[in-house]
Amino acid sequence: MSINQIFGYAFGAVYVAVGLLGFAVTGGVGFVSPEGGLLLGIFEVNPLHNIVHLAVGAGFILGAVGGLGSARLVNTAIGVVYVAVAFLGVIVPESSQANLLALNVADHALHFATGALALGVGLAADRSREAIAVR
Repeated sequence: MSINQIFGYAFGAVYVAVGLLGFAVTGGVGFVSPEGGLLLGIFEVNPLHNIVHLAVGAGFILGAVGGLGSARLVNTAIGVVYVAVAFLGVIVPESSQANLLALNVADHALHFATGALALGVGLAADRSREAIAVR
């Protein structure tokens, strides 16, 4: 199993768990409300945000199941999207109706860290293994 696959399985499991746990704190929160419930006391989430976490987790896991090439592609793609979301989150005011995922500063930091890590793993890890597999 490759580093990209291990990363995909691990982060996929975490994101699925976070998505499910998020529903425990979003009772009574509007589906796309800019103000959500607090997960772990600091991360703001709404039901749409929870569904996105579930989808991202499933994406990581499916990428890992698909093998090295698939895992690298998924890790890189999710990394790019998460870094972009982190930067957009800084631009969109938290109280704005455009904040569809109820993102806050803690979310931005975590999304940037996750995105950078996924991007780094997707682009840099297992390069020699993939080159050997192609031969």
